[in-house]
Amino acid sequence: MPKDTLDRALFALLLLSLAALPVVLAGEDSSAGRRGGDKAMERRMAYQARVELLRRVYAPVETLRDQGRLPEALLKLDQLARQYPQEAHGHILKGEILGRMGSLDQAVASYVQGVRLNADYVDDKSPLSRRSEIEKTAEEGVRAIGADLKLYPENRSLAAALKNVNYLRSRLAGGCE
Repeated sequence: MPKDTLDRALFALLLLSLAALPVVLAGEDSSAGRRGGDKAMERRMAYQARVELLRRVYAPVETLRDQGRLPEALLKLDQLARQYPQEAHGHILKGEILGRMGSLDQAVASYVQGVRLNADYVDDKSPLSRRSEIEKTAEEGVRAIGADLKLYPENRSLAAALKNVNYLRSRLAGGCE
């Protein structure tokens, strides 16, 4: 037990520290939860900002595509691809445009590049989702490229195109890399 004033003061500080410890720990837990929530909010906001930026950057391409000026849209995409070489959105748009132009194997290859860079394009819940277009192209690819490959089994470019179609089908079914 405390014998002098210094001992009593130290003993009182020890008791006070022990009493304050649960309060401090409870405060840490709640602030950590708030910080985690803030980070989740920050991630969502950053993702939404990225989606909006993509829409703005690629708006001229989509306008040209919607007007039916497909070759001009491809030229604009090539310009943007030099500025943003690792951006999946350009590959996805290129796949869509090439599909409209009737170049199925190149459209499939562009979709594959885009999906490999960002799988959000096959996710129904993503604002970037182009799942229905990719699904349609993959189904068409199975029919057309598969039929051509039966006629020309030695053709390596057709085999590569069918491999790309199967990759897309796998990703659409929920498979991963």
